[in-house]
Amino acid sequence: MDGGPAALVEGYRPGSFVLAAPGVTVAAEGTRAVVAETDPDELAALVTKQLVDTGAPVAVGAIPFSQDTRSHVVVPESARRLGGVHPYRPSLAQWAPSRPDTTDVPDAAGYRRAVAAAVSALRADDGLRKVVLARSSRLLFDEPVRVAELLAGLTATNPLGYTFAAGLPDGSTLLGASPELLLERSGSRVVSNPLAGSLPRGGEPSADRANAAALLASAKNQAEHGVVVESVVEVLRPFCRNLAVEGPSLVGTPTMWHLSTRVSGELVDRDVSSLRLAAALHPTPAVCGTPTSAARAAIAELEPFDRGFYSGAVGWCTADGDGQWVLAIRCAQVSGREMRLFAGAGIMPDSDPEAELAETQAKLRTLLQAMGL
Repeated sequence: MDGGPAALVEGYRPGSFVLAAPGVTVAAEGTRAVVAETDPDELAALVTKQLVDTGAPVAVGAIPFSQDTRSHVVVPESARRLGGVHPYRPSLAQWAPSRPDTTDVPDAAGYRRAVAAAVSALRADDGLRKVVLARSSRLLFDEPVRVAELLAGLTATNPLGYTFAAGLPDGSTLLGASPELLLERSGSRVVSNPLAGSLPRGGEPSADRANAAALLASAKNQAEHGVVVESVVEVLRPFCRNLAVEGPSLVGTPTMWHLSTRVSGELVDRDVSSLRLAAALHPTPAVCGTPTSAARAAIAELEPFDRGFYSGAVGWCTADGDGQWVLAIRCAQVSGREMRLFAGAGIMPDSDPEAELAETQAKLRTLLQAMGL
């Protein structure tokens, strides 16, 4: 382990924070203050005030999926921010646990039924355009989950992604490797990189190329992607001038192909922080659906578990408003010997329940592969 980004990842301690991105890694420990709010304007204003009052260089934390759950943003005792690429060869040994007891909620049949019900609702209601349905898989191990080893493994196997670990209010840890940048602000420059429309990677090179080509040619996935990009542009337009939209193009993770579009612009008001912008964007149709209120209602009816901070956002911001926030997807909530994995899929009127089930299984493999499972 050196003194660069690898040290920040491999030095992770339970309850602290790290976000390792391709261009910068931020790590923070300790707590000077906690800001817990549901209103996005109040959250951003209070975090900025705490940063100014304490002189801390950065605030870090997580925004939940539910609008009724308080965000958890911490002004830490200490923090480091380093530029550079991900650590590719972690010195920590990979954790190799015994096979856990596993319970899926819902199970495969239940998820297929939920997708079918969502498809029926989408076809019957012209106002509902997309619903994102998720699954949860509960793993119970014989020993406490070793978060530091998992974090290092995820960072090494996802060099183009955003690997994170963040302490939550109940003492658990949100751990994951997100492919999706919700919002980044640097000075007056703002960037969002929505992903939507996915297919699993193929095992053989020829199958992998075929899946990539099929995704680009898929009317269903292109429509799903378009809904998300349209929403991001609509939210950012009041805050930005010179909005540029580049895409869609293909982006790959170790387990998935995604359609990707880059949306960038210049802030009209430099006082609008990255946290305020991220809260305005959240939840995008990539994790909820559209329209938001109707999609939330469908999720509440069809998903048999509480998402908590899954499909929320994780990130950091400075007193002058710069920062980076990523979607909390391809992630798990860890507490002691228990790990709850999450994965979702965007449901459209022509979605196939079996294909959507396969997509969630492929997404769950991101964390399972890091554990050698």
